[in-house]
Amino acid sequence: MTNNERLVATFATSLNIEASHVVDGLEYNTIPQWDSVAHMVLVAALEKEFGVMLDMDDIIEMSSVKIAKEILAKHDVVF
Repeated sequence: MTNNERLVATFATSLNIEASHVVDGLEYNTIPQWDSVAHMVLVAALEKEFGVMLDMDDIIEMSSVKIAKEILAKHDVVF
């Protein structure tokens, strides 16, 4: 499984949405499933899946799938 596939699967599972909806343009609070509580579930799942520890600035900044990839890339996750 590629890192992109892992990311899509983590988003889909954490937000309880179809994997096909996990695209770079998907943004926080644009769908009912991605609220503040789901955001924290997502953060924890991404940290576990990719073996990283995100700092508070990263957690707050992670407002889209695209930005999540950029943040994970800072932790040497290649997409």
